[in-house]
This record gives sequence, C-alpha cells and structure tokens, in this order.
Amino acid sequence: MAQHRTIPIASAAAVARAASPLLAELPPLALYVHFPWCVAKCPYCDFNSHALRGEAPEADYIDALIADLESALPLIWGRRIISIFFGGGTPSLMSAQGFDRLLAALRARLSIVSDAEITLEANPGTADAGRFEAYRAAGANRLSLGIQSFDDAMLARLGRIHDGAGARRAAEMALQHFESVNFDLMYGLPQQDMAGALADLEQALQYAPPHLSCYNLTLEPNTAFAEHPPALPDPDLCADMQEAIEARLAVAGYENYETSAFARPGRRCRHNLNYWSFGDYLGIGAGAHGKLSFPDRILRQVRPRHPKAYFAAAAAGDFVAEQRVLTATDLPFEFMMNALRLTQGVPLAQFSQRTGVSPLAIQGAIRQARTAGLLEEDAAQLRPSLRGRRFLNDLLQLFLA
Repeated sequence: MAQHRTIPIASAAAVARAASPLLAELPPLALYVHFPWCVAKCPYCDFNSHALRGEAPEADYIDALIADLESALPLIWGRRIISIFFGGGTPSLMSAQGFDRLLAALRARLSIVSDAEITLEANPGTADAGRFEAYRAAGANRLSLGIQSFDDAMLARLGRIHDGAGARRAAEMALQHFESVNFDLMYGLPQQDMAGALADLEQALQYAPPHLSCYNLTLEPNTAFAEHPPALPDPDLCADMQEAIEARLAVAGYENYETSAFARPGRRCRHNLNYWSFGDYLGIGAGAHGKLSFPDRILRQVRPRHPKAYFAAAAAGDFVAEQRVLTATDLPFEFMMNALRLTQGVPLAQFSQRTGVSPLAIQGAIRQARTAGLLEEDAAQLRPSLRGRRFLNDLLQLFLA
C-alpha cells in the first residue's frame, strides 16, 4: 500500500506562490480617467494634481486621452465597462463641451453597459449650476463633491478655494442636478475638536446625500503639510471622532460598507466597490493607474505622471510609463489590501477567483489573523473584525510574502 504524507501548510503555500496565477474567468472591468489640474494645490493632497497657470490645454488633453484609450484597446477587446470615474485634480474644470466630446469618444470606442455608473469629481470652488446640468445631460449620472468641511476656519487651514457658503451652494446644486451624489468630508483637521467634527457631519446630513466618504486627515509624504505640519488633534481624539461619526451615521440610516464609505441602502459606489473587490480597471490620463487581468497573468500599469510627460508620451505614441506583472507571491497582499477595507469582507472563494492563486497560500496568514482577533471566525468569508478594521495595517502585514 502506498504511503501518504501530509504536506505542511508552509510547503503547500510555497508551492502555491511559486505557480503562475491562472484565472478561469476575468473580473469586471471599469475605466478611470484622470484630469490632472486644479485651481490651487491643497497642502494635504498627495494626488497627482497640478495648479493651473492660465487655462488648461483642454482640447489637446482630450485628444491625448482618446489616443491613450485607443492604444490600450487591444488589452481589453471584447470586455464591457461597468463604470467610469473622472477623477483628479478637478475634472469639474472641464468645459461642458469638452466633457461631452470626451464621453462621446469613450462611448464610440468602448462597450459600456447600459446602466453604467458614470461619476465626475467636482470641487465646490468650481461649482456652476449650468455646468452641472450640462454634465448630467452629457451622461454623467453621479457627482462626487469634495466638500471636506463646512467651517470657514477649517477650510482656510486646509487651503481650500471655497468657504462654507460655497460648500452649501455646491451641495444644493449637486442634489438639484444629480440623483446620485457623494460628499467627501474630512475630520481630524488642524485644531478641530469633537464638536467641530460632528457639526460638519450634521450639516452634511441636512442635505441627506445618498453617499458620504469620511476621511481622517493624514500627513502624506511629499506634501506641504508633511514639510510644515499643522497642529492636528491627538490620535486618540481622532479615533473617538471616527467612532462618533460611524455611530451617528448608523443612526441616520447609512451603512458603513468600507473603511471610509457610508451609503444609504442600495447607494454604494459601484466603481469603488470594483476596486475593493479586486476587479479590473483601465486607467487613462496623466499618472493614471490600471490593473488588467488575463487568463495567465495580472498586469499593473502607470501612465506618465506630469502633464508635460504625458503629452510627450502622446507624441511618441507610448503611454505606459511603468508596467509589471503581479507574481503569485505579490497577489495575496494585493488582494487583501483592497478586500479587507470592506467591512463585510469578501467570500474566501473570491480570493482564488480574482487572483488565480490557491487558497493554501494564505491559510497560515488567515490562522494568525484569527488568532490575533483581526479576522472573524468564518470559514467561508474573509471579514475583518472591528479590531482588524481599527488596525488594518497590522492585519495586512500578515499577508506580505
């Protein structure tokens, strides 16, 4: 009789990581379009945004975006787009005519599902009722408004170009022209106390937006705030603010479905859910990132970051500044970095479906996370515990190769 031996978990994981990923089915595909200019650069912002010097070269940039898309089409032949997100920067600096032209060009070249979510980010400082109406008529059906605060002093400390009255006007205009609206709010602002953080939230709730994104201000590298740090609230107070915000929004009927995202029933952001579920996305525009899956590999791409470099890439006909194939060793952390931001997590089976990697590769890390109380004890679901959500970096570290 042949003898059988049990393969230790570590050995099985090593074998699984050494194999190339193999996908039986490709995930959903979204499109991200980056508009890199702002009126002014906020001191806390580490996004790829550049303060305008005069008028944005809108027509030339749209030409480059179209060429960028056309160069990428062979990578996504036959696939349908479930959502489009225009981010920045400040996409609401685009003229109504420019946005209409760009969206028409995307429709002519892509297979977009009939009920696709099409989101445009907007700055209250550039909000205009006529422009919002035109964006909606062109086909945008969701607006994400970067309010951050309704408090004049806080907005001044954040370097925003709008004040509280401007935030309120923009909120009213957004809800007048769009059924689906998100408000971005920040807490833990310079010299902010608990009363101030909750006052901002209460003002937002007066408008009953379908979706809220509530972020704790953090000092990111290579920003003005990192070089000259403002006086921020104590981290313990920020944690108390987060808990108070979550509790208040739960009472108001919002579901905290992702670390910083809150939605009324049925109003989750489909585009961001695709990111967090390790779906695919093609990124076009200056500095845009993308993730594209194929049956035998998963590819990450980055476009040239600076607008001048992006225009040079357009002239050369080569838009990819960086490209790498994710290895089976990379994929556990890459997947968890997204999926574990979701408060309900994802089915365990989705790990293999989206990465092509055997679940044996993560069994040891799962066991450690559950022992530490960072993951719920659920054999079918990868769901962070409340402790895991509060110490997400500690949880994610367990999945690093």
